Amino acid sequence: MPTFTMQDGMQIHFKDCGTGQPVVFRHGWPLNGDAWEDQMLFLGQHGDRVIAHDRRGYGRSGQPRTGNDMDTYADDLAGLITPAPRSARACATRSGCRA
Repeated sequence: MPTFTMQDGMQIHFKDCGTGQPVVFRHGWPLNGDAWEDQMLFLGQHGDRVIAHDRRGYGRSGQPRTGNDMDTYADDLAGLITPAPRSARACATRSGCRA
């Protein structure tokens, strides 16, 4: 399972599939990167590179006691997309909903 390691040692799980213009997907509470499976499959089949990750504390990423704040989540996202071409076409985000 692909992961990258942040400066604080946290392992972040991600998916990176396809070629072409990158589209980056971010999940919100209480989801994980799998929430984007359908969109990733569709866009990947239509020529895009699709990237999604599990935020720290979610899914297959590390489960820290600290660092669960928006600044750290933003640093994690920057660590994910820095190796990707800077010409990313879109960054999509989704959060959980209350019934």
